[in-house]
Amino acid sequence: MSVAAVLPKVAPVRVGDGERLRSVRLPGITLTVRSRPPVREGLPPALYVHGLGGSSQNWSLLMAQLDGVVDSEALDLPGFGDSPPPDDGDYSVTGHARAVIRYLDAAGRGPVHLVGNSLGGAVTTRVAAVRPDLVRTLTLVSPALPELRVQRTAVPTALLGVPGVASLFTRVSREWTAEQRVRGVLGLCYGDPGQVTPEEFRHAVEELERRLQLPYFWDVMARSSRGVVNAYTLGGQHGLWRQAERVLAPTLLVYGRRDQLVGYRMAQRAARAFRDSRLLSLPDAGHVAMMEYPEIVATAFRELLADAGELGAGAQTGAGGGVSAVTGRRAVDAEAVGRGGRGGRSGARGVRDGGSVSTVSESGGASSGAGTGSGAAGDVKGDDTNTGS
Repeated sequence: MSVAAVLPKVAPVRVGDGERLRSVRLPGITLTVRSRPPVREGLPPALYVHGLGGSSQNWSLLMAQLDGVVDSEALDLPGFGDSPPPDDGDYSVTGHARAVIRYLDAAGRGPVHLVGNSLGGAVTTRVAAVRPDLVRTLTLVSPALPELRVQRTAVPTALLGVPGVASLFTRVSREWTAEQRVRGVLGLCYGDPGQVTPEEFRHAVEELERRLQLPYFWDVMARSSRGVVNAYTLGGQHGLWRQAERVLAPTLLVYGRRDQLVGYRMAQRAARAFRDSRLLSLPDAGHVAMMEYPEIVATAFRELLADAGELGAGAQTGAGGGVSAVTGRRAVDAEAVGRGGRGGRSGARGVRDGGSVSTVSESGGASSGAGTGSGAAGDVKGDDTNTGS
């Protein structure tokens, strides 16, 4: 009997305007998929993968911005959102990557424009490295790639992976209200928590209250945290930085300078590691730029597709065609450091509305690409025993 068959009933997951949810059963896992009906036929597919403690709801704002550009779907990783735990209890980065690959293979939607945040950034990096046949472009928002000096504000999250810490935390925090917990998470993840509207705050509280009723909530958080920490310690061909060098797809990197979980200093290293990359730097953003400044991230994504020759004839690149030309919830001085890889240094793309946009190329120095198909998929299987349980 699968894990999904014996779970308690809880309140339904919120579905936003224009969204729909469906459940997809695959061998060993059941995944909830959030999507928006495409505005027309023939749009290229996109798949979004959330971070630790998140869900497919983290992508609702960005997906709405990309109507008419891509056919959007967002997964709830196993054990998160409305997806039940996997039958094998594997919450490693490799285990989550395998779930994404399994879904793409079963759905037959690939290759897709793959987008990941935080833990989802590590997962999608691995997917793009070992199965390049499934990925058209890669967009990473504050990806959880290994850091030698982890920020102090990120240490408590990493400690959740230590055996016994999650149960200790649940005892210590037993009296905390859902509102207090959500405020703490927003303070950690947002550059400016004041951007969150009262309605968005209420929805976040309702979702947390729903998740806290799930008997596996803290176990999933602890095991996934342990999976991230274990992935940081892997070396050789299974190391995330080595796999980043193997990614063939054009890559957009989005980093917030107020990120308290992923150090902004890692942005330039990431721009050098991914062979065909561009870097969007948001001075006021935190860890979830796609929720804080969805319009700006959407414009950068459209420009990535346009440069890669993947933007359909009916799609627009945004006001003025530049990242800085988009106005989000607040004015942002967005700095974009452009395509890395093989080209030489190119000139600035211009300055508009107080924002600065420049392009800089860096020599990739990346190793040769990964194989495709089932042969490359062997890399996913190869580090199972080394990446958490």
